[in-house]
Amino acid sequence: MKNITKIIIVLLVSFSYGQTKNTKADKLFDRLWYKEAAELYEKELKKEKNYSLELLKRAGDSYYFNTDMENAYKWYDVLISNYGDEVESEYIFRYSHSLQGIGDYRQAKRWMKEFSKRTKSEDNRVEHFNQENQSIEDVLNIEGEFTLKNVKVNTEYSDFGVQYYKDQLVYSSAVDSSNFHTRIYHWNEQPFLNMYLGKLNTLESNVSKIEEFSDKLNTRYHEATLAFSPDYKTVYFTRNNYNGDLGRDNDGTNHLKLYSAQVRNDKEKDSSYNWYNVKELPFNSENYSVGHPTISEDGKLLYFVSDMPGTIGATDIFVVDILEYNNDKEMDSTGYSQPRNLGAVVNTPGREMFPYIAGNELYFASDGHLGLGGLDVFHSSKESEVFSNPINLGSPLNSKLDDFNFIIKEDLNTGFVCSNRSGGKGDDDIYSFIRVPRPEDICEQKVRGYVSNTITGERIANVALVLFDANNTQIEETTSDLNGAYKFNTIVDCDAPHQVKANKTGYAPKQKDFKTLDETGETVVALGIETVNELIVEEGGLLKIKIGIIYFDLDKSYIRKNDAAIELNKIVLLMNEYPNMVIQIESHTDTRNSDSYNMALSDRRAKSTREYIIAQGISADRIDSAKGFGESQLINRCSNGVPCSESEHQMNRRSEFIIVKM
Repeated sequence: MKNITKIIIVLLVSFSYGQTKNTKADKLFDRLWYKEAAELYEKELKKEKNYSLELLKRAGDSYYFNTDMENAYKWYDVLISNYGDEVESEYIFRYSHSLQGIGDYRQAKRWMKEFSKRTKSEDNRVEHFNQENQSIEDVLNIEGEFTLKNVKVNTEYSDFGVQYYKDQLVYSSAVDSSNFHTRIYHWNEQPFLNMYLGKLNTLESNVSKIEEFSDKLNTRYHEATLAFSPDYKTVYFTRNNYNGDLGRDNDGTNHLKLYSAQVRNDKEKDSSYNWYNVKELPFNSENYSVGHPTISEDGKLLYFVSDMPGTIGATDIFVVDILEYNNDKEMDSTGYSQPRNLGAVVNTPGREMFPYIAGNELYFASDGHLGLGGLDVFHSSKESEVFSNPINLGSPLNSKLDDFNFIIKEDLNTGFVCSNRSGGKGDDDIYSFIRVPRPEDICEQKVRGYVSNTITGERIANVALVLFDANNTQIEETTSDLNGAYKFNTIVDCDAPHQVKANKTGYAPKQKDFKTLDETGETVVALGIETVNELIVEEGGLLKIKIGIIYFDLDKSYIRKNDAAIELNKIVLLMNEYPNMVIQIESHTDTRNSDSYNMALSDRRAKSTREYIIAQGISADRIDSAKGFGESQLINRCSNGVPCSESEHQMNRRSEFIIVKM
């Protein structure tokens, strides 16, 4: 960005310049003719063997102020290497910026820390560049939202200053349109800027030139960056301090001013271009610059950039109330309130420029907040009349060089930005963009949980679980693991009603309604389930019918009517209640007697039990097997030769009824 867009960038200097031996180069530099000054300083540097401090500073600044970061880095590097602690902290800042401009972010980070150490609390850029909270790497890793396209109206010169005008686009260009002679701006050896009208294609991704925006507003010097009232009857625009001739302050500097104009209601002419009553705004001055306007959507507020008294840094963003749309506020006769600085959250000791208001969203360019190099575009939201901490919009919208003049149609996610990045057609180029929301802007939830027995609290494995949405549409199925835990892999919406259903053989089906959390993460849903009957329990992953002890007479296998039959009748009743139930019968003994005897005895008892159940009307095919295991599956320590009590032996004399189907 090598022209008026810098708003008298020499104001970055917070200390006095010394003079070099090259008086002619110094005069060119003081007149802001940086390109010509740089050429003379280069010649001087080739002659000298011992570079002076002032010559190196001026050589570096000649390129830095013209955004030639490669050459700026070259001479700042020599300056820092030769003079070290003698160099003002501002040059440490510029050196870091030039390193960013050539893509050496590692060294840029190192020197930004040095800048922070030298300035301590004297410069609030220290806070903005504090890399303990955010580093250059963090900015580099910002996931980009934007796809950029170089528009066809760009020229070899500087093209920027974009602003929507109804269904068209106004922009500024340094392309020379003079019929008589080329008017050159010596800062960058380009023609002066004028405003042009561009036609947008249907996708608003390209622009074609129509004509000059207005011969009433364009003069023989710079005009750029404008804004319109909501009814398009008033335009605010930036121009050199010019009223037939260039006005200058006591130091010979020509500052920028804001002007307004009204549209003439002339039916014979197209009112879009027939502007009149051009006048400068009351808070302009011969001693500072005012420019780059943007108007709030309700027309009540005019934001602009200035280095007026009360500025925190080189250039700050200010705001005034407009009388026409603020009848409830006190104004002076000029129709505007006194300018108010947006404060240190937005403004820094660096440059804040090119504000653009879209609803409650403020977009602006800055080199005072942590960025990728040069000017970067930042975003801040207005909440209760206070702006939030600015957020860097990241690459590819921002680059190593200057990125600025961002405008957007929020409802369409389309807009324009300007940049002097490499790969363009000329100096500053206009780029259209499409914005795609970042993934982190989308709230996502996953659902997980666990299943346990409501009565015992034990976790339950192999439970079938199904997730449903609010419309009872099945989303996903899963199964609980050995620890009763489960999870669904499908990503679902935040703060949305869902339902999970649990089912397992022998257990009553369970469903639970819930709402996912309202921020990205996981929603945990715990489920408690119970068996369908209190006689049914789960042991070691097996469903069993738990009844009282089945007693047999010594060395006998028949079913005793007074006790064993009573317990077995419970099995019969349960199997009648669940006609699809299929069971296995297992009979076990203790270790008293021989292994073979116990095996045969237990098998006779198992089969006797089976015959009793069948005799009560249960179909034989519902008993999958009836088998004795003797003393082969003891459940305690009472193996052969181990002394045990009667009660301990009784634990091993058991009958088990395992459910294999329901």
